Amino acid sequence: QVQLVESGGGLVQAGGSLRLSCAASRSIFTFSSMGWYRQAPGNQRELVAAITRGVNTNYADSVKGRFTISRDNAKNTVYLQMNSLKPEDTAVYYCNAVLSGNSWWGQGTQVTVSS
Repeated sequence: QVQLVESGGGLVQAGGSLRLSCAASRSIFTFSSMGWYRQAPGNQRELVAAITRGVNTNYADSVKGRFTISRDNAKNTVYLQMNSLKPEDTAVYYCNAVLSGNSWWGQGTQVTVSS
């Protein structure tokens, strides 16, 4: 069983920054990929950013140049640095880990960007 615990969400003004953290209950080096997803009210959950074991990254077009995903294997933690936040970034952000066809999710952390 894998537990993922997100933190770092909150309320921020447009143009501001937040850093989300996802702490895993086991070594994240074993996961084939980890990612951040978000879900706004009335919308489907969407991929924001992902990072592979090989440290390859990919981003949603809407966040490219503003968000950065990174991982610290020693701390079993994945981060999402979010800069130049916009009101449309408001959502619940979820951490995800994938290994051998299995997928685990955190409980989510709310990010609210005021205009």
